Amino acid sequence: MLSNQITTAFQQHFSASPLLVRAPGRVNLIGEHTDYNGGFVLPAAIDKEILFAVALNNTSTARLYSFDNDEHYTVELAEVERGETQWANYLKGVVAQFQRRGITVPGFDCVFGGNVPMGAGLSSSAAVECGLAFALNELLSADLKRMELARMAQLAEHEFAGVQCGIMDQFASLFGRPNHVVRLDCRSLDYEYFPFDTTACHIVLCNSGVKHSLASSEYNTRRQECEQGVAVLRQHYPQVQSLRDATLDQLQEHQAELGDVVYRRCRYVVEENARVEAACQHLIAGDLPAFGQEMYGSHAGLRDDYEVSCRELDVLVAAAQPLPGVFGARMMGGGFGGCTINLVAPDQVEAFVTAMKAAYQQELGLHLETYQTTIVGGVDVLVPSVA
Repeated sequence: MLSNQITTAFQQHFSASPLLVRAPGRVNLIGEHTDYNGGFVLPAAIDKEILFAVALNNTSTARLYSFDNDEHYTVELAEVERGETQWANYLKGVVAQFQRRGITVPGFDCVFGGNVPMGAGLSSSAAVECGLAFALNELLSADLKRMELARMAQLAEHEFAGVQCGIMDQFASLFGRPNHVVRLDCRSLDYEYFPFDTTACHIVLCNSGVKHSLASSEYNTRRQECEQGVAVLRQHYPQVQSLRDATLDQLQEHQAELGDVVYRRCRYVVEENARVEAACQHLIAGDLPAFGQEMYGSHAGLRDDYEVSCRELDVLVAAAQPLPGVFGARMMGGGFGGCTINLVAPDQVEAFVTAMKAAYQQELGLHLETYQTTIVGGVDVLVPSVA
């Protein structure tokens, strides 16, 4: 059991009784690349998770151990800076956010590890950030609210990992609720839960097994292209503060000025926001086939207009669509690899997995990993510290 492994590893490397915290990864049913554009997303926390064992150590040093990498890292807390060890940057970034808020972070020991597949688009990085932020908030009695912890984790990723992510991943890890998806308005940070009937369909993830190296740089490029579009629109429509405020009519009116690429990027975001809102109404109505059609529309937009898909993801979505019991499928995450998310009738899951593995092997000669996930609650304490 993962919790026993992490606790045992902590006791082998350090001496205190740790606080044990669970931080889940996330899926996003629909609403991709909308978060940094002030739009809507529809994520859920899942049962792939990172566990943390953390205890204060009465020194001025953070002693970190990555269970999955079997690597130690030590940092003086007075000198927290971005470094060469990427996994440590996520943790140091969180510490820096506490320090910026005037909260003194004393020395601590930390062991973390989990079963969120890296590079699969399930937000292992957000789980790492949120887990440590939650643990330090508990140990230091800092009394920071979950939304503040989400913002801090997001800034840690901006400043120490160099990815200008929106807040969705961190929010989903902290705010998950069992058997519910949550629609987040990424501008106002208002949110609403919608029931997701896991007896009517299961979430199956198909991992393309690829992570193209251009993912991070292209992510930042897409963000800049959207900002360029907003700058053009704002000259004509001062009320347009983000693509959330833009309409398709406005984009079409100024298509020549925007240029083909920026126009298509902006069109995708405006259409995707509409798909999220429609998808929520389909959930209320219990109409999974209609929800699935929004997913297929999302994938087509990501492939053709936003251009963040890749052949492997497109093959997986095309293979899933005609299979019995499949309500919907699309690529999920930043793009250029990672997973597709598939909604599948429970009695068809086994046949679906078999067919998908065969199709992926036949089309691309690649082995396909799949994960069945359930929707769970957000970051929480598993075992309180007795130290």
